[in-house]
Amino acid sequence: MASLGAPEQRLGQIRVKRTYDFNIARGYIAPDGVNRSVLLINGQFPGPTIEANWGDTFVITVHNNIKDPVEGTALHWHGILQRQTPWFDGVPSVQQCPIAPGKSMTYEFKADIYGSSWYHSHYSAQYAGGLFGAMVIHGPHENIFYDTDLGPILLTDWYHPEYFDLVEQSVGINQPPAFSDNNLINGKMDFDCSKIVAGGPACTPNAGISKFKFTSGKTHRLRLINAGSEGMQRFTIDNHTMTVVAQDYVPVVPFQTNVVTLHIGQRTDVIVKANLKPDAAVFMRANMSCSLTRQPNAVAAIYYEKADQTKTPKSAAQVFDASRCGNDPLTVTRPLFPYPALANAATTLNLDITFGPNATGNNLWYMNGQTFRANYDHPIFLLAAAGNTSYPYDPQWNVYNFGSNNSVRVIVNNKFPANHPMHLHGHNFFVLAEGQGTWDGKITNYPNTQRRDVQIVQPNGYLVIQYDTDNPGVWPFHCHIAWHVSGGLYVNLMEQPAKIGDRGAVPQTVVQTCRDWSAYSGSNVVEQIDSGL
Repeated sequence: MASLGAPEQRLGQIRVKRTYDFNIARGYIAPDGVNRSVLLINGQFPGPTIEANWGDTFVITVHNNIKDPVEGTALHWHGILQRQTPWFDGVPSVQQCPIAPGKSMTYEFKADIYGSSWYHSHYSAQYAGGLFGAMVIHGPHENIFYDTDLGPILLTDWYHPEYFDLVEQSVGINQPPAFSDNNLINGKMDFDCSKIVAGGPACTPNAGISKFKFTSGKTHRLRLINAGSEGMQRFTIDNHTMTVVAQDYVPVVPFQTNVVTLHIGQRTDVIVKANLKPDAAVFMRANMSCSLTRQPNAVAAIYYEKADQTKTPKSAAQVFDASRCGNDPLTVTRPLFPYPALANAATTLNLDITFGPNATGNNLWYMNGQTFRANYDHPIFLLAAAGNTSYPYDPQWNVYNFGSNNSVRVIVNNKFPANHPMHLHGHNFFVLAEGQGTWDGKITNYPNTQRRDVQIVQPNGYLVIQYDTDNPGVWPFHCHIAWHVSGGLYVNLMEQPAKIGDRGAVPQTVVQTCRDWSAYSGSNVVEQIDSGL
């Protein structure tokens, strides 16, 4: 009998199609008062929030109208398992070719899991230039009770240079790393214009911050999402305690905290009781730590129902320990639905993370001594679906083929003094262990280990994850720091290759997208200066 997967992955009946139309184009915005060129979806920053009920089908048509200069693009739907539609995961060179300039592609996939997440471009570091938005899939509340859903709260570090310039710097020769210039909550924050050098971009002081409403005595759900490029966030609310109810797409046994840690791609749903007087006003805060930034602090205002919204809150910040460059200890979190990992995985992969210059002096990241570079013209999944699962002349594709093994354990050894938020597509993995130094073989909280789709490996530390190979396909596993995946910190994990073709024919929209890209790249130079992802 085929595995049903973890309880939060078991679908109800199909309901309705949720249709969206995305126009991607360049524009100018000043979310913190500093004017800069960005990439926008339907002219919005952040991009439109997409919503569905568990079991619905998303139908999203993406039009690539990026000009001056033109670029390819592709959108990834972070955390969606794509069990029935592996070709719509949205990674160019893996499941699809990029969407060519002036062309369109329609993604159609089931909301096969529920909770809070986001979508973003997976073409180079485009999402650092503005191509991202929130994704909410409404499901059963289980034991979660609240009065008001405040919706997504996107925490994003922010850079004033354009993303392409930052990529050039990150993979350049003898170049310093890129530092973010600001920190935003739902796309807003002030900036000290005196820090703009002469001849720099236009800057308007007091650009404004995001505002939220609490009702005294009521409970509120906040969907926290780190949609940034590099910065690890610590989220707090002055004078309030939060109850954590979900991490990534996995409901957890509720626990209380005064600070939530989120690295790139991670999400945490919290419930907050409005325990102050009706005229109260406080700040929520996002503070970056263990990150490269010139300005780590962001605030947004929370006004109770009788508060004077013309006045700035005067509340004092929470005190917390920011010394740990990782997530909360694994002992803190237990999934609400126990679903044990296999005691002994069928196979084990050891991955060592290192950093250094290549033969030409460009700074790159490596996994087991090999950096990744995408080939937009030959998506690996499409090759595998056609029966081609061996790539001996393409080591830069970093493909690990696990054949028919029913489970995989991955031991990540970070040989670098900085952390990495490691994300696996197509799965919620079991987090067996993490820490600094070398793994001692002990598993934390077995049999009910933590499950999620992004987990931090600490500086000079280790991370041990495991997953069942119940989703035939080619699934990326990579650091979610934009500049690190641009530098090649990425591998492809192929599972059950003999069953990939059982998913049926690749949809025509995917095939046509590759034809369009072939026609474009055949007569134009594609400026791929990084890994491509």
